Amino acid sequence: MQQTDDLLRLLLGAHALTRIASLETKSDAPAAQWRTLALLRDHGPQRLGDLATLSRVTQPGMTRLATQMADAGLIARSADAHDSRVSILSLTPAGAAALDAWLTLLGETLAPRFDALGEEDRAVLRRAADILTAVAAPLAVTR
Repeated sequence: MQQTDDLLRLLLGAHALTRIASLETKSDAPAAQWRTLALLRDHGPQRLGDLATLSRVTQPGMTRLATQMADAGLIARSADAHDSRVSILSLTPAGAAALDAWLTLLGETLAPRFDALGEEDRAVLRRAADILTAVAAPLAVTR
């Protein structure tokens, strides 16, 4: 199926670019940290378990990551108003600034790979980005 093949090639290409950028920026922060900060920015405060699901890590893994990020001041942890056993994680201003800095560095690192593209190809990439953003927009955890 051509459509499926195209979607897979797009997904694999995006993953490859992410790996290349991580290597070229020499970032030692785990990808899950940036993914988690972006999820908190885009979806607001989340229960730890829901955030683990959204970020594709185990709940114990998210607990460890959340502890590291809270210690670094990137996120804040609070108790759920309805269930004090549940932690709610939210993005801090420092976390938002770190994410913005990372995204800027990521963009600057990848930009040279696209310098040779003409305006028509750049328009295709913008359109593809718009489509992917729209398709991913309904991302949510169902409880």
